[in-house]
Amino acid sequence: MTEPTPQTATAGGPLVARTPEELRRALSGPGHVALVPTMGALHGGHRSLMRLARERADTVVVSVFVNPLQFGPDEDFDRYPRDLAADTALCAEEGVDVVFAPSVATMYPAPQMVTVDAGPMGERLEGASRPGHFTGVLTVVAKLLNLVRPDTAVFGEKDAQQIALVRRMVADLDVPVEIVGAPILRDPDGLASSSRNVYLSDAERRSALALSRALRAGREAAAGGPDAVRAAAHAVLDGAAGAAPPVVLDYLALVDAATFTEAAPGHRGDAVLAVAARVGSTRLIDNVSIPL
Repeated sequence: MTEPTPQTATAGGPLVARTPEELRRALSGPGHVALVPTMGALHGGHRSLMRLARERADTVVVSVFVNPLQFGPDEDFDRYPRDLAADTALCAEEGVDVVFAPSVATMYPAPQMVTVDAGPMGERLEGASRPGHFTGVLTVVAKLLNLVRPDTAVFGEKDAQQIALVRRMVADLDVPVEIVGAPILRDPDGLASSSRNVYLSDAERRSALALSRALRAGREAAAGGPDAVRAAAHAVLDGAAGAAPPVVLDYLALVDAATFTEAAPGHRGDAVLAVAARVGSTRLIDNVSIPL
C-alpha cells in the first residue's frame, strides 16, 4: 500500500493532513465546512456522501481512519481493507478539499481513559451483537468533530443506529453541528454498498441478496402493521437460511427510528426495519425506513 506524503496534495487533488496541526492549517480559511467521517476503503456509497457534503459546504473534509475502539477482539480490524492512495484518488475525483488521515498513535497518543457512553440505545441490536462498539464509534466521532469543527457532518443511513446515536450525542452534549443523513446507495443487484462487500465470493453475494429482498418484503407488508412487517421479512430470511452458502441471521428488528426500541403492535410514526447476518465469514447490515 502506498500513501501520499503528509501535507502534500496529489495533482489537482485534496490536501492530505496527517496530524491535527496540519489539519488546522488546511482549515484556516473562511466558509462552511462539511465533514464526511469514513474508515476508508471508499466506494460509491461514500461518493454520494461527498456529493451531499459538497452541496452544503465551501470546504469538504473526508476523514480516513480505521478506528480500533469500535472493533471487538474477534472482529476484522487487522484485515479491514486499507489503501489511502486509492481513497485519496477517489476523493480527488469528487472534489474533496482535505483528506484527514491520522494514525492510531495520533488519534490515541495515550490509552483512551475517557470515552463517550452510548447509553441504553447503544446496547440494542448492533450494540448487543458488538458490545462496546458504539462507545468506540461515538468517541471517535466526538474527537473528529472537535478536531475538524465542521458546520455539517454527513453520515450514511445504512448505519441507521449509528446515525441515530450520533444525532442523540450532539443534541445531548450541545455540539454545534448539523448531522445530515445520506440515503443508502445500492448496487444494481440491490445489495447495499459496503466496504465489506469485497470479502464476498460470487456465491456468497448471491445469498446475501436475501437481506435486501427481506427488507423490501417487510416494507410492502407495512399496511398490516408491525407484526406483518416482521413476518414478511422473516419468511424471506428463513428461506435464505437453507441457501448455499446460508444466510445466518444475527437479528431482524422493527424499531422506532428515534430510540431503536422495538415497535409495538400499535406503533405509529417512523420505524426502521434493520437486519444483520453473516454470509460466509462476512457480517453485513442493512435497513429500510418504514412509516407506520
